Amino acid sequence: RPGLALCAGCGGRIQDPFLLRVSPDLEWHVACLKCAECGQPLDETCTCFLRDGKAYCKRDYSRLFGIKCAQCRAAFSSSDLVMRARDHVYHLECFRCAACGRQLLPGDQFCLRERDLLCRADHGPPPDGA
Repeated sequence: RPGLALCAGCGGRIQDPFLLRVSPDLEWHVACLKCAECGQPLDETCTCFLRDGKAYCKRDYSRLFGIKCAQCRAAFSSSDLVMRARDHVYHLECFRCAACGRQLLPGDQFCLRERDLLCRADHGPPPDGA
């Protein structure tokens, strides 16, 4: 359909012999599909992510919009093992008591106060009725 499509990047007509299609309905000039953050060309050789009509490379999309560790604020990679406490997610090495620094392991009792994790020794027994 060259000549009929409008580029989602520049808004111009795509009359080139080739176009790039992202998601079912967005088409781009090959030269216009770039990461909105770093400018890396996004073609058939790399993964493209869309958010609010802008295209991003995988690294920038993860950095800007991905879930981040509640302790170190770094993004997670797909191979990271994580620990969860309520709606907070942590790298395994970041899942530590804020008072004594002891790493908390699966099965350990802990308390979450604000964003601070506290081991049982540092938060004491639960209040009566809790």
